[in-house]
Amino acid sequence: MKPSQRKIKLLVVHGPNLQLLGRREVSVYGKSTLKDINTDLVREAAALNVEVDFFQSNHEGELVDKIGTAADAYAGILINPAAYTHTSIAIRDALLGCGLPAVEVHLSNIYQREEFRHKSLTAPACRAQIAGFGRDSYRLGLTGLARIVRQPASPVRKKRRKI
Repeated sequence: MKPSQRKIKLLVVHGPNLQLLGRREVSVYGKSTLKDINTDLVREAAALNVEVDFFQSNHEGELVDKIGTAADAYAGILINPAAYTHTSIAIRDALLGCGLPAVEVHLSNIYQREEFRHKSLTAPACRAQIAGFGRDSYRLGLTGLARIVRQPASPVRKKRRKI
C-alpha cells in the first residue's frame, strides 16, 4: 500500500473551555459547538482516509499526559491548546518530547486579539499553526497534518522522533 493510502490515526486535542463553544463569547468563537467541530473532523478524516480520536480537558496535566503517551497510538497531533497556548511550557515540552508532528489551530485570529494572546509558547513545537478561520481552522489543520504525516521521513524528523 502506498504511504498516501495507508490509514493513519491522529489525535485531536482540545484545551480548556472549548467544551463551552457555542455559548462562550459567540462574537469571538462563533455558534459552533465542540461536537459540531468534532463531527466536521470525522467527516474530513474519512475523506482523507485517516482516523481521529478526540481528547478535551481543562487541566494542563491531563493534556500533558495525553500528549506524552500519544506516540504509542498516533501518527500526529492536531491541537488547540486554547488559553494554554500563551502560558504552558509543559504542553510545549510534551509536544517536543513526544516526537510526533503537530499542527496548532485556533478558531480566532490570536494576533488580532489582546496583546497577551499574540505570543504562542506552543507553536514553535508544532510544524504549523492555523488561526482565524473559525471551525474551518480545524479542518484545514487536519488536512495539513495528514499531508505532513504521509511525507517520507526526513533525517531531521527521524532524529526528532528518537528524543
